[in-house]
Amino acid sequence: MKFNMIKIGFGLLAGAVTTESTHACACGCGVFDVGTSSMFPSGSGMVAYVEYDYQNQNDNWSGASSAHSADNDDKKIATQSYTFGLQSMFNRRWGAQIEVPYLLRTFDTDKNAASLHWSGLGDLRLRGIYSGFSEDMSSGLTFGVKLPTGDFKHTEAKGEIDRDTQIGSGSTDLLLGGFMRGSFSVEPRWKWFAQAQVDAPMITQDHYLPGPEADVAAGVYYEGLSIGSAKISPVLQVIGSARGRDSGSASSHEDTGYERVLVSPGIEFHFAPVKFYLDAELPLYQHVNGNQLVAPVLWKMSVGYMF
Repeated sequence: MKFNMIKIGFGLLAGAVTTESTHACACGCGVFDVGTSSMFPSGSGMVAYVEYDYQNQNDNWSGASSAHSADNDDKKIATQSYTFGLQSMFNRRWGAQIEVPYLLRTFDTDKNAASLHWSGLGDLRLRGIYSGFSEDMSSGLTFGVKLPTGDFKHTEAKGEIDRDTQIGSGSTDLLLGGFMRGSFSVEPRWKWFAQAQVDAPMITQDHYLPGPEADVAAGVYYEGLSIGSAKISPVLQVIGSARGRDSGSASSHEDTGYERVLVSPGIEFHFAPVKFYLDAELPLYQHVNGNQLVAPVLWKMSVGYMF
């Protein structure tokens, strides 16, 4: 069994402004994740992992370029996310995965000169895995749901928290994805991978429907390095993400939705049965609707234990 604890969570999170009022959009955080080939199964077994993600959204963006901060009342959304996961392959065809996130959020806004801090359980994700298309399990499908376990009604007396800045979305989403991996024939130690996933909200609450999201990742990694018994794999991937506008009377329709492309260099250390992974995701291109806060870099770290 071979896994890589790379969980790429897509979070172009935002703050938006109109002539009448301003809003903050943070609904992309951890809703969706794609990863490298080594996260895909190659045999029966189980892995438990913890992932830490961090992003500090402090740059106001409009369209495809940075915009003046005065155009947005919201100044910063800093999010720390801890995801506790368990993935099990029952046999060479079927498996399952559960992910339970816990988020800590700071939200600074000019509304009432407020600095808000809160934390809580995020939206739980359940997935099934099918890897029976080939004998080496190099391709497969994932399917599941995101449940509305995160709080989407948090309030504080010193400031307003919009629906798209809440820790939970309040929606039940359908999750669908697929993956492939392989080796380059000229140098088998160089591996390639590709993955795509779709998050489609299906059941909503309190007049708020998050925008649907599609994400893809493709990249390469090298398996020929080691220090003593530790195997080292440098990784480079490109990530693409597109999210539709939110809708409903509780949404900021005009100031939500985005498209972006990120490059993500990373490195993995494998001390069997433990794997450690670290990467940074840097925007190459991003386009947002309205005015939204974006982060200059997204950080990821994960530790996994294989049974």
